[in-house]
Amino acid sequence: MSQIRLYMDEDSTARSLVLALQNRGVDVITSLSLNRLGYTDEEQLRWATEQGLVLYSSNIRDFYRLHTDFLSKEQFHAGMILVQQQRYSVGEIMRGILSLIVANSAEKMQNKVEFISTWIEQ
Repeated sequence: MSQIRLYMDEDSTARSLVLALQNRGVDVITSLSLNRLGYTDEEQLRWATEQGLVLYSSNIRDFYRLHTDFLSKEQFHAGMILVQQQRYSVGEIMRGILSLIVANSAEKMQNKVEFISTWIEQ
């Protein structure tokens, strides 16, 4: 089973979160670091899937719609982690992501959407 690798879209690239995750051994890249700004949500999701990366975004509405569209068309994606960023601190989000990564594999994330709120202890 492969460890989850993350691709953060441009709506969700908090430098402090990226650094915190990388310092804890998480393989995470951003649309900014790859100069992939301005691509459509579907292009971002397809690219992440081609690279075997789970997409992380705070654009819940649009990416959940894409997830539904993909499933209805029997198309594959590598998985999504969606978060309402304004609701949580960087530390809470980081701990939620780490918990999710420990409990799942890249294979388990295929065609799946996880909401980070599920993984943050309340």
